[in-house]
Amino acid sequence: MLQVNRPRIGKTVLVAGGAGFVGSHLCDALLGRGDTVICVDSYITGSRDNVRPLMNHPGFRLIERDVCDFLEIDEPLDQIFNLACAASPPQYQADPVHTMMTCVAGTGNLLALAERHGACFLQASTSEVYGDPAEHPQREDYRGNVSCTGPRACYDEGKRAAEALCFDMLRGARVDARVARIFNTYGPRMQANDGRIVSNLVVQALLGKPLTIYGSGTQTRSFCYVSDLVGGLMALMDVRPNPGVPVNLGNPGEFTINELAQIIRSMVPARTALVYRPLPKDDPQRRRPDISRATQLLDWQPTVPLAEGLAQTIDWFAANLAERPRKRTAVPRRPSNTAAPQAAPAGN
Repeated sequence: MLQVNRPRIGKTVLVAGGAGFVGSHLCDALLGRGDTVICVDSYITGSRDNVRPLMNHPGFRLIERDVCDFLEIDEPLDQIFNLACAASPPQYQADPVHTMMTCVAGTGNLLALAERHGACFLQASTSEVYGDPAEHPQREDYRGNVSCTGPRACYDEGKRAAEALCFDMLRGARVDARVARIFNTYGPRMQANDGRIVSNLVVQALLGKPLTIYGSGTQTRSFCYVSDLVGGLMALMDVRPNPGVPVNLGNPGEFTINELAQIIRSMVPARTALVYRPLPKDDPQRRRPDISRATQLLDWQPTVPLAEGLAQTIDWFAANLAERPRKRTAVPRRPSNTAAPQAAPAGN
């Protein structure tokens, strides 16, 4: 097993997309270990609210900038995390050309910045590089089943191209680049209207609306709580030597969408029906990461069970939805053991 070096105090870290859902949690964790954090965000999908509590922190600085534009930082940088891209299908399909350019031109700009500063670089890639996989679970050496002309291609192929850029820069000894392939992640600070399955179902349940299931609901996903993911991202950035290969980060616990909906219904007491809609084009049927590489290289694995993470997520949405005028929300129900009958612990 490769040694994971403990991060030294006092790094200067740039987080592109740092005002987003995952990015803001990463900023929290980096500041918590004593780093100086420069958050760069265009607010296309990020939000100032996510980082507002950090505004008065002496180690935090916020720059409003699209990574597709040239970026220079007038102080030394030790690390760059690139999380700058819309990650849910409705958001990345809203402007597919910009999504592709964020993945390619934006990643290129940040890699150039890392090269100028001699900074380590971590690219937030995605399980979408596997497309609708013919291999299950998905290992990093699987090359995927991706449509290069479909409506999801701007994101899927954009992320694949970004990975190619990272490994070309690594092979050329120009940037110490690492690539994380992120599987479905959930938790507080998700956007209520981002179109992801967890936020969709939680918000609908809290508002007493029917829960929308796309397709038959038998398709599967694996859900990783955001704190687990952030720990994996930081471990991958800090591991020495560079693994030189992409690393899956996600929770290998696998649930059907129908199971997820029933768990959420058991935790939110509103009487909500299930409504089935056509499955979007190229939507994957099965998704579960093989995290053997992350376990071996990083000594990392997720620890938050789905029911526990959903409880935190539901509570956060309930509080935030309640702040909106004329919105009536249900009060989350907590069984004595927290978990619903259908919910196996994360990782099982």
